[in-house]
Amino acid sequence: MEIQENKSTLTVVPKNNDKIKKIWKTALILALITGAEFIMAFTMPRGILLYSLFMALTIWKAKYIMMEFMHLGDEVKPLIYSILVPIAFLFWLIIVLLKEGSEIFSLRWY
Repeated sequence: MEIQENKSTLTVVPKNNDKIKKIWKTALILALITGAEFIMAFTMPRGILLYSLFMALTIWKAKYIMMEFMHLGDEVKPLIYSILVPIAFLFWLIIVLLKEGSEIFSLRWY
């Protein structure tokens, strides 16, 4: 009987510097946006401007994450718009419902 030797062939692929740079660029952009949100949270007074900036930066981060990590940046434009436009309408709906709800509350109790 012959004893077989376990020989595994492992090929090492050279690292792709372009992919590594893209990962670091993505991490840096998301960290800068998050840092800006963090600084604004502790330096700006509470109000509609702060909340609007938070919503805008959150949408920007969500779009960037969708484009990079969900690989939507490589897709055709109609597919991108079929995802982003309903999300924009959803945010609009939430803002309008909050505004109308506060108006109804103020009319009812004051």
